Amino acid sequence: MKLLKATLALTLLLIGMAAGTGAAAPAGNTAPLTPGVQNEHLKLTSAWDKKFPRSDKVTHQKVTFHNRYGITLAADVYAPKGATGRLAAIAVCGPFGAVKEMASGLYAQTLAERGFLTLAFDPSFTGESGGTPRNVASPDINTEDFQAAVDFLSVQDNVDPERIGILGICGWGGMALNTAALDTRIKATVTSTMYDMTRVTANGYFDGENTEAQRYAKKQALNAQRTQDYRNGTFRRNGGLPAVAPSDAPQFVKDYVAYYMDPRRGYHKRCPNANGGWNMTSDLAFLNYRINGYSDEIRSAVLMIHGDAAHSAYFTKDAFKKLKGDNKELLLIPGAVHTDLYDQVDKIPFDKIEAFYKKYLQ
Repeated sequence: MKLLKATLALTLLLIGMAAGTGAAAPAGNTAPLTPGVQNEHLKLTSAWDKKFPRSDKVTHQKVTFHNRYGITLAADVYAPKGATGRLAAIAVCGPFGAVKEMASGLYAQTLAERGFLTLAFDPSFTGESGGTPRNVASPDINTEDFQAAVDFLSVQDNVDPERIGILGICGWGGMALNTAALDTRIKATVTSTMYDMTRVTANGYFDGENTEAQRYAKKQALNAQRTQDYRNGTFRRNGGLPAVAPSDAPQFVKDYVAYYMDPRRGYHKRCPNANGGWNMTSDLAFLNYRINGYSDEIRSAVLMIHGDAAHSAYFTKDAFKKLKGDNKELLLIPGAVHTDLYDQVDKIPFDKIEAFYKKYLQ
C-alpha cells in the first residue's frame, strides 16, 4: 500500500500535473513572472521538426490564430493535395503536456490524407503558442483554445463551417468533451485514450486519494507554493518526466518515459512533459473543476476510443456512461495500452475515425 501511494503521487508528477504534495522541482527549474501578452508576434520554426514523416499526399502550412483572452496560438494546417471547394475540418490537440509536432500532428496529417482539412495546435502557454507565464494549464483556457480553433476554421474559405469536428488525445480528450458540451458549432467529437485531468488531479489515480481531507492537504501545499512563487518572482515547475523510469515504477509510467523521452518516438524540445513539466500551481484550477460536468448535454456525435489494456481506460468507460443519444460510440482496442494510441499507427483505428467523421460531417 505504501508503494502504491508513492507511485500514485509520482505518476501525477510524471504525466504533467503535480500531485499537490509540494514536492520540490529541480534547482533552477522556474519560469519568470511576467505580465500577460496579447497578440504576440510568434517566431515559428520553418523546419520540419515533427516526430513523424512528412506526407506527400497533403499540403502543410503554419498558421496563427487568437483566443478570446488575446493569446495567439500556433498551429499546423494539413489539407489533402488537389482538394477544391469547402472541406470538412477537424481541430486536433493533445496529449496533455505534448506539442503539435507529436501525436496531434500525426492524427491531423493522417486525417488530411483521408480527405479532411485539419488543424493541429499548441495550447496556450506551451509549444510555439503565446501566453505568459509559460507551461500553465487551465481547463477553462484550454477549452477556450479548442473553441478558438473552431473560430479560425469557421472563417476559412476552404472550410465548410457546418462540417467542423474536434479530436482530443489523452487529457485533451476531456477538454474535447467539455468543448463539445459548450460549442454548438461542433458536429462530431473524437476522444482517443482520454484522461479526465480534473478527476485524476482531485482524486489521484484510480480514485485512490478521493477524500476531502486528502484534497485539502493538496490545496494547502499548492497555496503555500503560490506564496513562495510570488515571493521568489518565479513559478516552480513539477519536474516532468525523468530520463529513465524508476525500476519499481508502474508499467504505465515506464510507457510514458518510453514515449516522451525517446527521440525516436515522442521526445521534442518544446514538449513540457519532457522538459521540466508544468507549473505546479496549475493543479489548483483542476482541483476545483469538473471537466465532464455537462457532458450529458452533448447533442452532437461522439466517438470515444481507448485501449482495453490501458491503465486509464476507466476515464473513458465512465465518461461514456454519461453520454446520451444514439450518436455516441465506444471503441476499445484489444491489448492496447495508453501510449499505444499516441503513435502506433497499427493500433490507432484510423479507418473507424475516418468513417465516423464522414458520417457526421457529411
